[in-house]
Amino acid sequence: MGVIAKQSIRGTIVTYLGIAVGIVTTFFVLTRFLTTEEIGLARVLIDAATLFVGLAQLGTSASIIRFYPYFREKDSEEDHGFFFWSLVVPFFGFLLFAIIYWACRVPLGAWFGDKSPLFVDHYYFVLPIAFFMLYQTICESTCNVLMHIVVPRAVRELVVRVGLLAIYLLKAFDVISIDGMVIGISLNYAVAAIINLCYFFSLKRISLRPDWSYLRAHSDIVRKYLVYTGFLLISAVTTVLAPTLSSFFVTAKMGLDNTGIFAIATYMAVMVSVPNRSVAAIASPQLARAIKEQNRDECSHLVSQVTRNMLLIGGFILLAMWVNIDLIFHILPNGATYATAKDVVLILGVSQLVLATFSICFTLLSYSRYYAFSLLLSLILTVSALLLNNYLVPVYGMEGAAWSNMLSYGLYYLFIIATVVPLCRVRIIDRRWWVILALIVVLFALNWAWQTYLPAMNIWLDSIIRSLVILGGGVVVAYKAKLSPEINDQIVNSLNRK
Repeated sequence: MGVIAKQSIRGTIVTYLGIAVGIVTTFFVLTRFLTTEEIGLARVLIDAATLFVGLAQLGTSASIIRFYPYFREKDSEEDHGFFFWSLVVPFFGFLLFAIIYWACRVPLGAWFGDKSPLFVDHYYFVLPIAFFMLYQTICESTCNVLMHIVVPRAVRELVVRVGLLAIYLLKAFDVISIDGMVIGISLNYAVAAIINLCYFFSLKRISLRPDWSYLRAHSDIVRKYLVYTGFLLISAVTTVLAPTLSSFFVTAKMGLDNTGIFAIATYMAVMVSVPNRSVAAIASPQLARAIKEQNRDECSHLVSQVTRNMLLIGGFILLAMWVNIDLIFHILPNGATYATAKDVVLILGVSQLVLATFSICFTLLSYSRYYAFSLLLSLILTVSALLLNNYLVPVYGMEGAAWSNMLSYGLYYLFIIATVVPLCRVRIIDRRWWVILALIVVLFALNWAWQTYLPAMNIWLDSIIRSLVILGGGVVVAYKAKLSPEINDQIVNSLNRK
């Protein structure tokens, strides 16, 4: 866990620097200078590109992590041209889905056209955004298996966010038009992809010449790779679609104005799962290696640690956000407009907490020999999300979209845990996990009681005092009870270095 902890902490620091930039962008630029319709357009374009990338990469990101140990020679940098395939396969995937996307212009235009004509006008801009986002993602995955996540993380969280901030400011002061903003978003992801590609080639001597003799000698690995990648392509249709469905349904049923408000709530809620990005980037290759070596004890150790630490960290982030939610909307420019999504933030935040806590279980299932089960479970996720959004969004609006998100993810991970535990025979939840859950529930209940029976006289003073008492007290309890020995050790080591 030493490498995981060190790289994860560095990655998380970079990520939260990016979050700081994102806060400035979201809370003080977007909400102040852009209309909700313009915010909604930017959000749905990026969501559509993200969906496109999930399909076009043909499962390459997961395949890179799972199969790199089979191609890399032990105690050597030789990888038999493995990274050639990691760059070529997504290109053909992009061409395939670009044709499909072009062919769907009329039916998708009809679905979005009534409520969101601005998105239809910029329909084809999804393609360049998706292309550059695709290779940014692929290069990040290749850096992950080489155990270098900090720079790609900085590109994703800092370079992209700072670039977007600059683009939104140019739009805010009428230097560029709405078309210029969309073009700028495309160029921003192009810069990110180029930086990641250059960094990847700087890490080691990268051979882009496929080693055909190695492939012929290991035809069983090639067959497994093709089957696994083909399976992931089918699975991606379901897995990648579900997270973006709520945004698309709000856009189609309620218009880009509401998409903009929903986007701000989503930006806030996503902060809960931010630490999981760094942890997953490092833990996934470690987990893939442990599975390859059939080391069940190490698998259990990794999975239980990640689920416990993600519940603790994500739970406290969600608590901090909810304790100060009224102050956040008070500070936010045009806060009254976005405060209509206050409950949406909490519901989506719980959904992100579930995702952050248990996503490692899906990773375990995907890398195991039982990976075929993930297709059925992904189908359950997508069908439930589709049905719930179709029913709840027209009736309950944005809250319906948030509930759809939370309920579908809750059901999804419940089935994953029920599958992984008996098949992979790993321990997911330990005693400390239950104590952490109980502590978070108690702190939320205390916050509710405080707000109910001690009405605030001053919003600033109330938020500060509640934060100090509830959050501060919770942190002290978690530290003293050693609910996360790994985090305690990192705190002690940091203090000792000082």
